[in-house]
Amino acid sequence: MPDRVVDYLVRTVADRGITQIFGVDGANIEDLYDAIFDAGGSPAGIVAKHEFSAATMADGYARSTGGMGVVAATSGGGAMNLVAGLAESFTSRVPVLALIGQPPTLLEGRGAFQDSSGSAESIDATALFATISRYCARVTDPAELPAQLAAAITAAEGGGPAVLLIPKDVQQQSMPISAGIEVATGSFPRPPLTGASAPLAARTTQPPHTPAGPAHTIAAELTAARRTGKVVIIAGDQVARDNARAELAELVAALDAAIGLAPDAKDVYANTGHGYCGVAGSMGHAELGEAVAAASACLLVGTRLPVTARAGLDAALADLPVFSIGALPPYLAATHAASTDLAATITTMLSRIGAGPATVDSTEPTPMTVPEAAGPGLRYRAVVEAIQRALPPGADVFADAGNTGASVVHYLRVPERGRFTVALGMGGMGYAFGAGIGSAFARRTAPDGPHRTVVIAGDGSFFMHGMEIHTAIEHALPITFVVFNNNAHAMCVTREQLYYRDRYSFNRFQTAHLGAGIAAMFPEIPAHTVSDPDLLFETVAHSFAASGPSFLEILCDPDEVPPFLPFLSTLESRSTS
Repeated sequence: MPDRVVDYLVRTVADRGITQIFGVDGANIEDLYDAIFDAGGSPAGIVAKHEFSAATMADGYARSTGGMGVVAATSGGGAMNLVAGLAESFTSRVPVLALIGQPPTLLEGRGAFQDSSGSAESIDATALFATISRYCARVTDPAELPAQLAAAITAAEGGGPAVLLIPKDVQQQSMPISAGIEVATGSFPRPPLTGASAPLAARTTQPPHTPAGPAHTIAAELTAARRTGKVVIIAGDQVARDNARAELAELVAALDAAIGLAPDAKDVYANTGHGYCGVAGSMGHAELGEAVAAASACLLVGTRLPVTARAGLDAALADLPVFSIGALPPYLAATHAASTDLAATITTMLSRIGAGPATVDSTEPTPMTVPEAAGPGLRYRAVVEAIQRALPPGADVFADAGNTGASVVHYLRVPERGRFTVALGMGGMGYAFGAGIGSAFARRTAPDGPHRTVVIAGDGSFFMHGMEIHTAIEHALPITFVVFNNNAHAMCVTREQLYYRDRYSFNRFQTAHLGAGIAAMFPEIPAHTVSDPDLLFETVAHSFAASGPSFLEILCDPDEVPPFLPFLSTLESRSTS
């Protein structure tokens, strides 16, 4: 029996070493699941509870493997539910392949259920997904699929999602024999990408930059700057994706540099290592700002330095020569050398810089001073420090948005060998639940042994997408969900208090007992609630010691101000006015 289009897709995914396809089933994607079954479950089909979470699972899987994640969805609302997750992958340059079912071709423009062909005033899915993908194509002919799939994979591997929209009848059609041979030999045609399918760098306007110079030129400039003062390095999450942590550490030593980390890159350099000055930006540390103000030059490594990573640093950076190496140029003026392999680029630079004095001292960044909270529950800093003490070696941490995320970014010291991810591309609430699950699938069979995954989120995020824990329970994943419950969208509460005169609140919730609720729903997993500081560490450690999933609710104060520079600056300006 000739291979169907869906068989071709599944085998291509398997041949690339991808072990899971995340998604939600439905009428116009069910043939893909049929092909997964026929393939013996390799890759496995993982059915999520919501397409947003399925997209974030593919995102988290890609971040933790350094490869590509795959997500599948049906047409209509299922496809629309992918948008927020794919937008995060787009903004954060995470390789994800989205396979999206469509109604049968003959029904397009003729009143088909969930029609998004763009015909007869229906939604145009190609136009919609083109805005949040590096490549988007509608598959209409099996003979064209090899070239389309190859172009999609190439575009995704360049950093970001690629989308194939596949009508149900096309999914069921047989592949030409020649296409089957190409899959077997791995011989994929790679057509040039143009127009909406081109990588973003080719079709967007960037801020003005010094013409891109090669890495050896930047190395020479940094060597000269090292002789006249201190070089500061700010590193981003591309270092982790390119597996360049060791090379970055060598570069810090060779330049005798101070180093800070973008908020989403706390795992790329030892948080107690030589020259460490803490986190950059709105959740950052004063030591890094002081180092930049006194520096002779700044090197950005694998970060575009968005607003969240440069808040409080703009004035000091404006007076410095700024250099950059990474996949895309930064958002501020800099001499930039493009690199999609930071390990190789840094090695090239090291050959020209030579050995440095390596006299950098380690420092303990000073936490921001936050107002004392007087409300009920535990304090953010105490909770994060207890989590840090209890984290197993090599644990992977996925932090969600809001006051919880700000506290984790600022206070947590990430253990070595683990991953740290906070979704700042779109800042979508609930991202960490799906992404942590996707990562846990990848990391439970990691070459250096299984890694426990820890998802840290607020109750607002939990109410959006927290029930994806059901997927973790179904697959017995080694993952702990830590939910800070203050019965509020607490960052919005803080904004109401600071910026809207504290006259009202739309963001305080009726009290919910999350730990008890999860324990009742899923009695087979450890589920606890803690509000007593004397029991905090013991309870956290017990949750992390579980072999499979566990759940921990931590009661917090909705009025506590987190370590977030814009909030604290507003409070300071009021106190001095």
